[in-house]
Amino acid sequence: MNSLTSWNPFREMETMQDRILRAMNLSASRNGEGSGTVTEWSPSVDISEDDKEYVIKAELPEVDKEYVKVVVENGVLYLKGERKFEKEVKNKKYHRIERSYGSFMRSFTLPDDADPAKVAAEFKDGLLQVHMPKSEAKKPKAIEVAVS
Repeated sequence: MNSLTSWNPFREMETMQDRILRAMNLSASRNGEGSGTVTEWSPSVDISEDDKEYVIKAELPEVDKEYVKVVVENGVLYLKGERKFEKEVKNKKYHRIERSYGSFMRSFTLPDDADPAKVAAEFKDGLLQVHMPKSEAKKPKAIEVAVS
């Protein structure tokens, strides 16, 4: 008996992306050795906003602060860094490596009302928080118009 399989366009897109990356020698495996090798990665982020600022929170577990860099350039915020792979230890054999290691870079276009001169970042317990205060001059102000 035949079973029906639902078509998932996103799975098709992921498959096509993997083929393109492999063709360009940019596959998920860094060493080109197939599954089980160290892979490239990109940290997950949350972006929020309140009346005063925008906040980007990036998860960077096991990344040393010295390998994290935050740069604002031409209206773009760049998060760069690297998670180093553990050095091989004698008498230790890896059976599976699923966590990703290596360099990463994320970029975000700053909103028009963000003040790039006042961007600040803090890094604690594997969480990078980037605070982008809103510019006072660019905040919309309500003007009451008299109706005659």
